[in-house]
Amino acid sequence: MNIPAKPLKLLLMFGGRSCEHAVSVTSAKSLVSAIADSPYRIQFIGISEQGQWRWSEEDSIDSIINAGLVNPQAGVGVLPDLNSPGRFMNADTGRHFSFTADVIFPLLHGPYGEDGILQGLLEMFGVPYVGCSVMASACGMDKLVSKRLFEKAGIPQADYVELRRQNWLEDASRIEAEIERCLNFPVFVKPANMGSSVGISKVNEPAGLKGAIAMALEFDTKVLVENGFENVLELECAVLGNDSPEASVVGEIQPGAEFYDYAAKYVENTSSVIIPARISEAASRRVQDLSIKAFKALDGSGLARVDFFVDANTDEVWLNEINTLPGFTPISMYPKLWEASGLPYPELVARLIELAQEKFLLKESLKCSYSND
Repeated sequence: MNIPAKPLKLLLMFGGRSCEHAVSVTSAKSLVSAIADSPYRIQFIGISEQGQWRWSEEDSIDSIINAGLVNPQAGVGVLPDLNSPGRFMNADTGRHFSFTADVIFPLLHGPYGEDGILQGLLEMFGVPYVGCSVMASACGMDKLVSKRLFEKAGIPQADYVELRRQNWLEDASRIEAEIERCLNFPVFVKPANMGSSVGISKVNEPAGLKGAIAMALEFDTKVLVENGFENVLELECAVLGNDSPEASVVGEIQPGAEFYDYAAKYVENTSSVIIPARISEAASRRVQDLSIKAFKALDGSGLARVDFFVDANTDEVWLNEINTLPGFTPISMYPKLWEASGLPYPELVARLIELAQEKFLLKESLKCSYSND
């Protein structure tokens, strides 16, 4: 007689302290809806904008959102027990909860969720988690660090100038002159560590630099000023896998604004996507190859979305950036691209969970080999 395996206990973590809190909540709702008929036993931890971790007795994402996130004083405070992999404690009493986690799916975007900080905690917790490791997450989040890695890998990118807050405060005129000398307008001004296009400005002439840099410095102490491109297509490609990653079909973004900023992505709902992208087969293969190359340059695992600019007339390709924990909202490109590639949303989630377990077991086997030497 075969005894059925126990349902896998999947813990979804969402919310968080970053400016992308609302995007994370939407991603979590979308994922829960997509896997409603799955065999998983799902639990939720919502993290408020103030950083409190909240859990609810009810197996409902709405109970966490309505209690723990809208009113951070409601719900039950929870902490991982680093001495007991997979177990959680009441933050006030120190007593264990009845639920444990077999796999954690962190659906947090931006700082404190996508930048390696949470991944480091989950490594110490000793439970498989979906997505890239600490180093890949941290490097992918930092646009300046990732640019250097991509340069080393020979991946074409836009020219750029980097600046730091203190240098800007001490000698803004020198940095402005350097930008004008090294780059061609329009340029894009970006915080080094932020996602969802938060804090990004398009600057069409030198007079607009001061205001754009001031805004970017509200989000980070490091800023990237990057050459803009005219008459190019904005493309995205999804990567899935660990040591042998695969690339999805290529999708095209049609921004509903001057560029694909936060409002165009999540607020105004005026942008649209075209899958597959309106590019040649050669350009599509080039984007897919460079997506995998960028993923490997970061030592990525699990998933990532890689964004590009492509000249539709010459097929020239430039990497824009990589996202190691892309959105899972109803309009997010990552699940859409895999759906178009023949992998439906529920099967995509199942594959991501398998990859998390695969990576975890490999690490555990290496630890055991080391300890036995």
